[in-house]
Amino acid sequence: MQRSSPVQVDGRMPDNAVEHEQDVGAAVDYDVVPFSRIRRRTASHMVLSKSVSPHTLCTIEVDYVHVERVRKAAKLTYLPYVAKAVAGALRDFPYLNASVVDDALHVHRRINLGIAVDIGPGGLVVPVVHDADTMSVGAIAGGIDDIAARARGKKLTLDDVDGGTFTITNPGPFGTLISAPIINQPQVAILATDGVKKRPVVVEDPGGNDAFGIRPLGNLSLSFDHRAFDGAYAAGFLRRIKQILEADEWLPHAG
Repeated sequence: MQRSSPVQVDGRMPDNAVEHEQDVGAAVDYDVVPFSRIRRRTASHMVLSKSVSPHTLCTIEVDYVHVERVRKAAKLTYLPYVAKAVAGALRDFPYLNASVVDDALHVHRRINLGIAVDIGPGGLVVPVVHDADTMSVGAIAGGIDDIAARARGKKLTLDDVDGGTFTITNPGPFGTLISAPIINQPQVAILATDGVKKRPVVVEDPGGNDAFGIRPLGNLSLSFDHRAFDGAYAAGFLRRIKQILEADEWLPHAG
């Protein structure tokens, strides 16, 4: 595109000539990238969530040493183990498996885990693993792989994205430390699985003595709707997930 030049007056450039040149240059100094349909829906949903729910963040550190031993043999990621632990903890803390409707909390009887799936710059979708509390770790892993593949292949059905009662998002593979995800309305909480990294820590040996050890540690970050419950309840939920993940009882559930 040709750029027009300022007209000289009495052999001189007008005072606004430099400003004119800068304006023309600035006008072409960026690219316009229209939002995709999914990006528009995601943006609208996130703005709605922040305007409706008073978001509060709570984080806990987890030692994945027992999970590490079984997941490598099973060739799985950390995510299905976290999902299994979340499903178990939701039975003990049912108010997180709920929705706020007017001035009441609707507590869902089924535990249907939404799994946030990145589908590229266009946005994300949250397909659902239904009745996750009745499934083994292996079945949950298979369910997550299936819905993620179909999400990226744009082959999800309405049933695949319907009925979620609690959402997990998984930025951990990028090495995140603490995430603050936005609640997937009308749910009341969302959990982020942050990065797992081996670090030196003080551990207790069988004799009760302190010793140094190398452990795979990572954070779980919970954003919750403060209308539904208070911080102590949310912290108790995170502690229960931690207890399940750190228990040396994973082999019977690994199938």
